[in-house]
Amino acid sequence: MVSFRTSLRRGFDRVERCLDLAFGTDWNPLAHLGSIGWFLFWVVVVTGVYLFIFFDTGVSAAYDSVRRLSTVHWWHAGLSRTLHRYASDLMVVVMFTHLIREFAMERYHGPRWFSWVTGVPIIWFVYLSGITGYWLIWDKLAQYVAITTTELVDTLGFLGQPIARNFLSPDMLSNRFFTLMVFLHIAIPLILLMLMWIHTQRITEARTHPPKGLAFIIIVALVTASLVIPAPMQAAADLRTVPQSINIDWLLLGLYPLVEMVPSGVIWGGIAAFTLLLIGMPWIPANSGDRPAEVFLEHCNGCERCVQDCPYEAITLEPRSDGAHFRFEVAVNSRKCVACGICMGACPSSSPFRRKGDLITGIDLPDYSLAKLHDRIIEVSESPSAQVGSSRVLTLACSHGAGGQPAVARVEVPCVAMVPPSMVDFIISRGLADGVCLVGCAARECHNRLGKKWTMLRLAQQRDPYLRARIPRERVLTVWAGPTEENYLESEIDAFAARLNEMPGYENVRQMVRKDIAKASNFVSSERGKK
Repeated sequence: MVSFRTSLRRGFDRVERCLDLAFGTDWNPLAHLGSIGWFLFWVVVVTGVYLFIFFDTGVSAAYDSVRRLSTVHWWHAGLSRTLHRYASDLMVVVMFTHLIREFAMERYHGPRWFSWVTGVPIIWFVYLSGITGYWLIWDKLAQYVAITTTELVDTLGFLGQPIARNFLSPDMLSNRFFTLMVFLHIAIPLILLMLMWIHTQRITEARTHPPKGLAFIIIVALVTASLVIPAPMQAAADLRTVPQSINIDWLLLGLYPLVEMVPSGVIWGGIAAFTLLLIGMPWIPANSGDRPAEVFLEHCNGCERCVQDCPYEAITLEPRSDGAHFRFEVAVNSRKCVACGICMGACPSSSPFRRKGDLITGIDLPDYSLAKLHDRIIEVSESPSAQVGSSRVLTLACSHGAGGQPAVARVEVPCVAMVPPSMVDFIISRGLADGVCLVGCAARECHNRLGKKWTMLRLAQQRDPYLRARIPRERVLTVWAGPTEENYLESEIDAFAARLNEMPGYENVRQMVRKDIAKASNFVSSERGKK
């Protein structure tokens, strides 16, 4: 399973690198599958509402109204019908691609179970919405779908009367039943919308709309396809005959031929097994994962930075409970925390410059604390592998990206945003390396959603805690590389080392640090003297 998932992940990364060339990293479609799904949903809704203006409910009127809007009003209503159809098909493709990609990235274990599990019913409601939509056209395909579906539902035996008997002859099917189908085709998308909203509730800054440029490209592509290949319409349904030859939409109706060939019990058993398998995947196999973040109140002033930076809304601000003069403290919801460490990188007390006492911060990871990160950096900086050419480079690498090369001094972290800017300051000002390379995930998407964004803002001194101005920015390299971009990362580090070799020594940086420490010590002494 692990090797298969790794191969799948690397396969996605290779495809995404190609799409980066075509769309750019900011518009890469595979990095915006969730938001594209939302966008397509609204395209389907808007075109569906417009079509309803021209649609007549009823057994005899439905087919004529669809034929009329597809011929007489083809340039607007007919175009909307095809757009409605193709957007629905594309939504299915996006939905399953999103499902497979999240599996490949292993973003379903632990606290991520909520988004995964709430996504399972979305699959079935998308299918139910599509199936009821085919009934409304009431052509030969609709007749085939209606009969096959009702016969399968009747095998469950929970309804008082068989539904399929409504399709035994033209006299058996009434306008009332057809009106019910219209109601279901409207009600199911409303339920689907609610499920999609629930699906995003544990995600900070959930993306529900793609970049405008990407949305424009999708619309242009759908409209172009709709004009070139209009949605087909088959002959009118006739319950006096059995459809012999029909064209199936394989994306939505691909399983229907199987329904006719396999016993209904096997079909329902397969549906149940598939659903239960998807729901149970977050716990199969059991994956305890890393322990959630811990709060140390003696080092927490309730500044709220970790609350604002957490990508999963796992940290909240609470009234102070230890009697300290601060108004608030932070609390971690262990059911939501994925142990990415971004909160540790956001905490102003995550400073390695402490001279006395243990290296403890306000919020820390039990399995990879600030103290462990500090010790690991010291260890790697003393390794011969820190030497790259004539320069010494220390790499802090996200475990979900390219992650560095064996020849490079490398410290692996759950997310690059876990590294506080003060740690970069510490490495350079203490002479542990000539330069620091921060390696994150692929530029198109951060594994922990906001790691890249927060890292860049901190280095640019636009978000606290930020990298102090005393550290030359040219001594810090940021590289965003996916799992298959090892060669790119190696070339970037080699070029970085060459640039460092041409720079003056960092003794001036160390002198600035000593002056800052002296100023801070004098300030503390003066404050004590006043008391």
